[in-house]
Amino acid sequence: MDAERTALPGIGLRHEFVTAKGQHAAVVSHVSGRRDIVLYDPDDPDTVAATLALNTDEANGVAELLGTARIVERLADLQRQVTGLVTAQVPIIAGSPYDGRSLGDTQARTRTGASIVAVIRAGQILASPRPDFGFLPGDLVVVVGTAEGTAAVSNIFSNG
Repeated sequence: MDAERTALPGIGLRHEFVTAKGQHAAVVSHVSGRRDIVLYDPDDPDTVAATLALNTDEANGVAELLGTARIVERLADLQRQVTGLVTAQVPIIAGSPYDGRSLGDTQARTRTGASIVAVIRAGQILASPRPDFGFLPGDLVVVVGTAEGTAAVSNIFSNG
């Protein structure tokens, strides 16, 4: 999808796009943090038919909902394209050697060659966690690598 970016002086930024079904829409990012999702009238592309105003928390929630599906979809596509590449979801349970510790403490990539690409916490995807990211019981760690590498990451979280 192509989006046309337009600066709106004193207001913020507008990203306009047309969907595959021909619907004309935009996301207006206000300097205040508010986001508006704008749908244009199909008969008059200069007339707004509906606006959905979102505060910062609501906008972040919608972005996470939309991003969650994209990450899972892209990982599945990548797995289909690359022979030998697998994804695994590893739960962090209470009492795990890394319950309350950071991603960097695991040294997972160095030790296994597999990469931790996301963490699912309370139904939200936290993509590309930084080394200082702290794990909590109930987290689901998304790992990409070989079957051996992902299994080794699982072993790290269960046995240290």
